[in-house]
Amino acid sequence: MSQGTNYVLGVYEDEDVLMDAIKDVREKGVKIEEVYSPFPVHGIEDALGYKRSWLSVAAFMFGITGTSLALTMQIGMMGVDWPMIIGGKDFIPIPSFIPVTFEMTVLLAAFGMVGTFFGVSNLKPWGRPRIYDIRITDDKHVMAIDLDKNDLDEAEIKQIVDGSGASEVNNKTFE
Repeated sequence: MSQGTNYVLGVYEDEDVLMDAIKDVREKGVKIEEVYSPFPVHGIEDALGYKRSWLSVAAFMFGITGTSLALTMQIGMMGVDWPMIIGGKDFIPIPSFIPVTFEMTVLLAAFGMVGTFFGVSNLKPWGRPRIYDIRITDDKHVMAIDLDKNDLDEAEIKQIVDGSGASEVNNKTFE
């Protein structure tokens, strides 16, 4: 028996057939790991049952952190560490802080979203991508089903995928 993660791959020619196949395969109790496509397919997230991304919440939290950090930094420098009256203004001229605060908010939100996305997506510089089928970058759609995460055995899953309109049904093992 081989070690690693075993997948059943259904290769589809057309995105309409793929969308119907996703619905059929999920209705029969098979958990789909991922579907790879050479171009965006409208409605595939709903068909796969994806939930709303939490990336926007992370972006908001990083933005609030940037705002707080910028205001704390400027108030600390201008009002506590080195208080000076510049042009007759107060020690803490909040309207003057708006440009720096805005830029710091955008900077931290952007870097935080990129870092969060890389972390959640497991995109690390030393990582090796899993290439299920080289044709997913050209003209084929591939449905990857992890055999370890399904209750059905391999033969039943292959039969379900083949009956859903797949042009090919393949196996792939990753270490």
